[in-house]
Amino acid sequence: MEIEKAVVESGDKRLLAKYRQSIYVIKRTLTLYSFDEVAFSFNGGKDSTVLLHLLRAGYASVETAEHGGSEHVCSKLKHPIRTIYFDNPGAFQEINAFTYETAKTYDLQMEIIRLDFKSGLEELLKEKPVKAILLGTRIGDPNAVGQEQFSPSSEGWPPFMRVNPILDWSYRDVWAFILACKVPYCTLYDRGYTSIGSIHDTVPNGLLCINNSSGDKEKFRPAYLLADGRLERAGRMKRMSFKGRDTMTAVNNGMSDLVPCENSILAASIIAVGDELLRGGVNDQLGPCLSRKLHSIGWAVTHRAVIPNDIDAISEAVEQRIQVSDMVFIFGGVGPIHSDVSLAGVAKAFDVRLAPDEEFEEYLRQFIGEEYSGDQNEMARLPEGITELLHHNELPVPLIKCQNVIVLSATTVPELGLQWNCLLELRKENAVLQVKAPYVSKYLRTKVSEVAIAEPLSRIHSEFPDLSIGCYRESRIAFHASMPNQRNQPTVVVTVVGKNSLRVQSAVDKLYSAFSKGTFSEI
Repeated sequence: MEIEKAVVESGDKRLLAKYRQSIYVIKRTLTLYSFDEVAFSFNGGKDSTVLLHLLRAGYASVETAEHGGSEHVCSKLKHPIRTIYFDNPGAFQEINAFTYETAKTYDLQMEIIRLDFKSGLEELLKEKPVKAILLGTRIGDPNAVGQEQFSPSSEGWPPFMRVNPILDWSYRDVWAFILACKVPYCTLYDRGYTSIGSIHDTVPNGLLCINNSSGDKEKFRPAYLLADGRLERAGRMKRMSFKGRDTMTAVNNGMSDLVPCENSILAASIIAVGDELLRGGVNDQLGPCLSRKLHSIGWAVTHRAVIPNDIDAISEAVEQRIQVSDMVFIFGGVGPIHSDVSLAGVAKAFDVRLAPDEEFEEYLRQFIGEEYSGDQNEMARLPEGITELLHHNELPVPLIKCQNVIVLSATTVPELGLQWNCLLELRKENAVLQVKAPYVSKYLRTKVSEVAIAEPLSRIHSEFPDLSIGCYRESRIAFHASMPNQRNQPTVVVTVVGKNSLRVQSAVDKLYSAFSKGTFSEI
């Protein structure tokens, strides 16, 4: 058939392997069920468009075998593809037009559902029983978690077998197939839409926006030019909880359109994984370094913890922090060793499985080469359906982001510095990490005891609740080195930290006025 011929002639070995696996799944389905017992769920999107043409090739192959191996001279299939279409009132006109035009072109046996999908499917299956429904589900889809190529329908739904022939296809694979086979697709994809839902929750992907200096209406590049397929849903809306209210906000480049003011505070949690850190055999240098870097861009580090190399411990720590932090950073426990279980812990926290990622495996293969003799597939298993690879040309292997968790592979401070700089640069493209107004800090050294300054500090803290005011005992060695004539005096440092420099200075002035001149010296 022309589809298989186009795939073979494309010279794309990866695409050919994906194609053959999908055709095998389709043929297997038609071995287990008769043509009349199988239906295809079509929604006009790119994934179901790919599946349609895979089905055409698979059906033709099975029908050819039924005819003793002689190929059809007629372009139409002997068994029309039974097709289920949910006519959603919120669908784009372009999707509806493309669907009905496609059904006419390829002689699809359309069965239209106009109720909600579940109720409509129940009614449809009562009249025309179906045992298997072929779906264009891919691993990155929100509803793909836990599914296999053959998965029974969920509890509470009519009983049927969900068949997912393109489950392990990537965004790149989908567009490689469409372009290689030159099959028609919905025109919305040429206007910057990369993942299409309803008119109420879909906008063009901001990553494809073309800078237009003339001020005219925004223009977008076609969907197949999206560099990172993991960001295909960046044009979809998502429900967010904001100050106790549920709101719908558009996602643009992975960020909410609801941008807090510059002086607002974002909270970060840092999780270090390693038994050796808990034992004290190794000092945690990355945690303090990362805290300073986050502080420098206006983030507040509200929690820092060291966790053992244990999946359950990591899962519990991540699950707790993702609920209260804008971003969670985790490092340690990433690699080929049996104790490197951080990714498994992250997957468990989000209640998803680890699944092979071919794109990440290819990066690992290029980076490690023949030096690594272990099972590279194990290292390339990432949390399914929630993982986004963060690409940067300075990084040999992309960083891993799972919703609001960033997994750092750094093991040294210089490596952390490189990955941090890449994160900051990536924010310009997809806003991975917001940069807020920096903190203003004042450090005041005094020879007055903590007891003497306790009451004035308490008053100032009450007057300036927006500031972080505290104190700590300075190392005697450091203090004596800088002030050798004060060896017998207490050594205390008062810290005043906040976003507003005027407020910080006002608090410092209040403290100065409560004591005689020269009591404090600014560090």
